[in-house]
Amino acid sequence: MEGRGRRVGLGVGLGVGALVLVLGGGVAATVGLTTVATRALNEQADVVVSDYLDALRDRRWSSAYDMLCQDTKDTTTEAEFTSEATAREPITAYDVGDLNPMKLSAPVDVTYADGSTDRLEAYLAQNPRTGGFEVCSIEE
Repeated sequence: MEGRGRRVGLGVGLGVGALVLVLGGGVAATVGLTTVATRALNEQADVVVSDYLDALRDRRWSSAYDMLCQDTKDTTTEAEFTSEATAREPITAYDVGDLNPMKLSAPVDVTYADGSTDRLEAYLAQNPRTGGFEVCSIEE
């Protein structure tokens, strides 16, 4: 009887140990996947916002307009967009922060041609065909 109790205890202990290892591995995998996904989204947002701001900085109004999300294009003509863009102080430098996935926005620290600085917010949307981000607006 004594040997049998030990075997049962050992079996239960090994089973619990295996379960802890499996669950721990699952948690580690989930954390790893979340980290990789977050980095990928931040990188994509950074590239999209940077491309858009580069187009504005270089005064390529048509290219900047083409990068806008469809909702913005539906409410703003290219002529209206160009008129508004040329009226703003030109941005000479910027730094895009991390994406807020709940708001689909990223902070952008900008430096204007006159030397002043500001923190703006770039609002994004996902293109339904490609799944990639597009800029909808950049606001104070």
